[in-house]
Amino acid sequence: MPLWILSIILGFVEGLTEFLPVSSTGHLLIAEHLLKLDPASFLRSDLFNVVIQAGAVMAVIPLFRDRFAMLTRLHEPASQSFLAKIIAAFLITCVGGFIMEKKHFKLPEEVQPVALALLIGGIVFIAVETLLRGKSLPDSISWPVAITVGLAQLIAAAFPGASRSGSTIMLAMIVGASRVSATEFSFLVGIPTMLAASALKIFKEIHHPATDGVPTDWGILLLASIVAIIVSFITVKWLLGFVRSHTFIGFGIYRIIVGVLLLLFLQ
Repeated sequence: MPLWILSIILGFVEGLTEFLPVSSTGHLLIAEHLLKLDPASFLRSDLFNVVIQAGAVMAVIPLFRDRFAMLTRLHEPASQSFLAKIIAAFLITCVGGFIMEKKHFKLPEEVQPVALALLIGGIVFIAVETLLRGKSLPDSISWPVAITVGLAQLIAAAFPGASRSGSTIMLAMIVGASRVSATEFSFLVGIPTMLAASALKIFKEIHHPATDGVPTDWGILLLASIVAIIVSFITVKWLLGFVRSHTFIGFGIYRIIVGVLLLLFLQ
């Protein structure tokens, strides 16, 4: 199959799953195995995966223009507080990510850890939604919620299949945020997080390319990123409406089914 078609498929998968609580990293790994991509392929490189994730994250920006406008009003205490919480969550993730980088942490390339994370996460989704059913949670974001979201991003980074959006939203709800506010805050914190990770990867690729690394195909990277942006924009717009009147139980069931199928057929 031509490289450009493979890149479109992976860009589509990334755009569809980056903000759905089903793990984009996990689904990309699944797609790579199903497409039987060569482990040495550029499409399986960290640079490719991180940059197309950043492309998907950029889709959030126009959908939150009102919130961004609010954050520019720095003379208002509410804006100052909300911006400070976003920055705090981002910095927690940065510090943890820096430590992981120094320890040479690398995501596993096997399917089993992804399957287990999907399965366990699905059970957690159903349990959290069941426990919180009927409870009225505040729409505001507290400091404990902000700190929890920062830590949750590290959990998702360490365990492919955990899902960045899924981990942050579920843990934020446990700590005391409503489903809608937890979803919005998770997405907003994801913007600087993924853009910073992408910028770092690109900087390293340009200034310190690995001598034995996979050659970078910038055209393929751009194509996959554009596809991810378009698909992610549509997905996020739908999801923001969905969470106002639905729980995440359906996603929990989906995660359990996919996790079980992976354990049975992709070992």
